Amino acid sequence: MAAEGRLAGKVAIVTGAAPRGDGIGNGTAAALLFAREGARVVLVNRSAERGQALADKIAAEGGEAAVFAGDVSETGTADAMAAFATERFGGVDILHNNVGIGGPGTAETASLEQWNEMFQVNLTGTLLCIRACLPEMRKRGGGSIINISSIAGATGLMRETGAVAYTTTKAGLHGLTLSVAADYAAEGIRCNCIIVGTVFTPMVGHYDEAARDRRRRGVPLQTEGTGWDIGWAAVYLASDESRWVTGALIPVDGGFLALRNWPR
Repeated sequence: MAAEGRLAGKVAIVTGAAPRGDGIGNGTAAALLFAREGARVVLVNRSAERGQALADKIAAEGGEAAVFAGDVSETGTADAMAAFATERFGGVDILHNNVGIGGPGTAETASLEQWNEMFQVNLTGTLLCIRACLPEMRKRGGGSIINISSIAGATGLMRETGAVAYTTTKAGLHGLTLSVAADYAAEGIRCNCIIVGTVFTPMVGHYDEAARDRRRRGVPLQTEGTGWDIGWAAVYLASDESRWVTGALIPVDGGFLALRNWPR
């Protein structure tokens, strides 16, 4: 394992770690890189089988990982997750909140059932994981919480199907990040958010080449992002290199949010 040891001695929890299909998702990339950098990693997934496949890959590279199977948006599961990490590895230093779901719907067409489900998973689940890990981080004198958001939470998405619930919950993650950062800064617990751009991951693995090319051309850097781009940003936020960074909303999006090609 060619690790630089940037996370040596740390215990990391990655929710939604295993991919839902072939390829490398944002959570998978973060978990692999955390382990390669010396962290012991708890892989959280509803599917124990997918989690174990990723744990085996980490072990094959010389890293250390354990699988916790459960739905962290359900009451009690996040507490059990934190207890599992503490029992297995001795505590929690890093919480990487990667779980999230999406779906179409405008303010007129989205059902309340869909709206409530997305809030439960994307926002309430994240809050439950943070709440469960804070006491363990406090015991260790600090920690790093990383929330995964989307450019959808920072800009309107103009498309026929809409994305009102997804966009609203991702914007909510920005507020949650800032609030947690403010409330726990004095205890050395940092909370930051990665705003993910149009990366190609298993979540959008069904896109054909034409769709992928359209997304690529919409990015100022004119290149396609990957889960690794998100994973490396997470390594920085998880490490002591970012010890003076909290409350940051960091776009990793090829310049999409900051730069615009104005009509001439």
